[in-house]
Amino acid sequence: MSAIVDTRIDGRTEATVAAPATLQVSNVSKRYGAGETEVIAVNNVSLTVAPGEVVLIMGPSGSGKTTLLLMLGALLKPTTGTITLNGEVISALKENRLPNIRLRHFGFVFQDFNLLAALTAQENVAIVATLAGMKNGAARQKASTLLGELGLGQRLDFLPEKLSGGEKQRVALARALVNDPMLIFADEPTANLDSKTGHETMRLLQHIAKEQGRSVVIVSHDQRIKDIADRVLWLEDGQFKDMVEMPVDPVCAMPVERGKAIEAQWNGKPYYFCAQGCRDEFMTEPARFAAK
Repeated sequence: MSAIVDTRIDGRTEATVAAPATLQVSNVSKRYGAGETEVIAVNNVSLTVAPGEVVLIMGPSGSGKTTLLLMLGALLKPTTGTITLNGEVISALKENRLPNIRLRHFGFVFQDFNLLAALTAQENVAIVATLAGMKNGAARQKASTLLGELGLGQRLDFLPEKLSGGEKQRVALARALVNDPMLIFADEPTANLDSKTGHETMRLLQHIAKEQGRSVVIVSHDQRIKDIADRVLWLEDGQFKDMVEMPVDPVCAMPVERGKAIEAQWNGKPYYFCAQGCRDEFMTEPARFAAK
């Protein structure tokens, strides 16, 4: 994989990549409303994602993570700036061109899995391939192969209600992969999974990215999956910020900004929290959390 270097330019985090980029995001912003009611969800963000790279974007709730992901996946148009996929400025395309881009070049994995309840695991995957023009028989065979590779060969005919959370997420992953996308976008993919299952699923996604040269962009609060990423970027107030020297909430392990964090003292030492709930939980058993 090509070398990747993060730089700081005018307070923004950018990445430069030696090899041709899969996805290039240049000075992208998203604003809602105008005047006194204007809300800036994403503010002048730049980012390069290379083939085979796994990028994890973290940040507090309301920081703009999901808005940014929706723009990268051509589900939302930026107010300003450009998003380029292999040399084509997809952010400038007309709306009627975007469904085909999403169907053929992107795969999506969602927090709530978004499986169709009336379809089997195999059918949930095959239907995406048929939408891209594959004949039904070939689509079902490809779905079966993918699900088998993901350890679900014995679950092809199971409805989602009969699957565990981890199995549902693997079906969702197979669905994201069935059209051989360049990029996979994952929005809080471990939120509804236990720690072990979530980490195993993300390890699997990392393996696929490396073996097949697909780019993966994940937005998540989950500190436990940081080790599967090539880069971890911190998004706050719609901008990438340096994570260096940011204190960590001892309860939820979330990096926080000192100026905006809730502070508490214990044994003469300051502790910083992302929310009042974490502070209150800490104060019930400070020795246990301080020892982490």
